[in-house]
Amino acid sequence: MANQRGAIIVGASSGIGEALARRLANDGYEIGMAARRTERMQRIGAALPTKSYVATMDVTATEDARAGFFELTEAMPSVDLVVISAGTAARNRDLEWEPERRTIDVNVRGFTAVATAAMEYFEQNSDHASEANGHLVGLSSVAAHVGNDDAPAYNASKAYVSTYLEGLRYRQTDRDADVTITTIEPGFVDTELSMGGFWECSPETAAEQIARAIAKKRTHAYVTRRWRAIAWLLDLAPEALLRRLL
Repeated sequence: MANQRGAIIVGASSGIGEALARRLANDGYEIGMAARRTERMQRIGAALPTKSYVATMDVTATEDARAGFFELTEAMPSVDLVVISAGTAARNRDLEWEPERRTIDVNVRGFTAVATAAMEYFEQNSDHASEANGHLVGLSSVAAHVGNDDAPAYNASKAYVSTYLEGLRYRQTDRDADVTITTIEPGFVDTELSMGGFWECSPETAAEQIARAIAKKRTHAYVTRRWRAIAWLLDLAPEALLRRLL
């Protein structure tokens, strides 16, 4: 179909990415899924109401991930939306190197590899089902607003994601391509990575609110919306107070 919208979700095999694949498919998107767990994605794709495409991808192998992303775009009739949901988190108060390295490799290097590939695709291709030239969505976290002695690399990596996406938005001001950039900052979501506590929502609730932000072409959204107040307080609170509280 000439007007068939397509979405690629990187990190679609579980958690928010999986829930968002189901939600966007219900909205009529064909879904390209990229993650390491191929069989898991195939099972998810088989249950979707629209056509699905699967690419095995480890974002830490950045060159392979970029090549796999472009192969996935070639397999799909149209790619209007790219969501980067892949991420990892580890409690690491002892600062062991391996958990820190893994977090940086996935959340910083892997994220940037896919984000730049998506921007390259959107800026060089205009054959989308929507009128705009594309929409890039990155999952950051409310954790981006504060340091964390329990998971220092995770919070720092999410600060990188939020700031990088902000930079991409600024970059759009003098570009011909009309690419929407959306930063999603969830609080606690009930996934394998959750370090949760209060106000924890389900992946389905998160996906519903993210889909709404996508439809409205929001530049920034908190999930759930009440986390906006927490982010605001974290930005304003003195560091000495945050040390005592956190």
